[in-house]
Amino acid sequence: MDRQRVFTGSPWEPVVGYCRAIRVGNRIEVAGTTAMKDGEVIGVGNAYEQTKHILATIEKALHELGASMTHVVRTRMFVTDISKWEEIGRAHGEWFKDVQPVATMVEVKALIDPRLLVEIEVEAIAE
Repeated sequence: MDRQRVFTGSPWEPVVGYCRAIRVGNRIEVAGTTAMKDGEVIGVGNAYEQTKHILATIEKALHELGASMTHVVRTRMFVTDISKWEEIGRAHGEWFKDVQPVATMVEVKALIDPRLLVEIEVEAIAE
């Protein structure tokens, strides 16, 4: 099967050897996405703003692969402070209140940059 890939220009994509999102057939996987833009952290100290930025980045990647947020069937949220779950959950709910994919949120020790509070990956099935 053909693979369609989306790259976002993250400095880690070529070093680590990955793409932001990939579509194989009707299946789309979006890599763990953080609130980075042009090498800078967006929404420092604000889990809600970081989550919104992440979901906008994911939505753009899905669109580039011919899908939308309505095609998302799973989200995984990795957070550095689980006490911020309501802020993160509120932003997630704004994007997915009608879609209601299965979702996981777990606390992790750290992300690649200490200013990052959230990382999200998604799985989607396009039509």
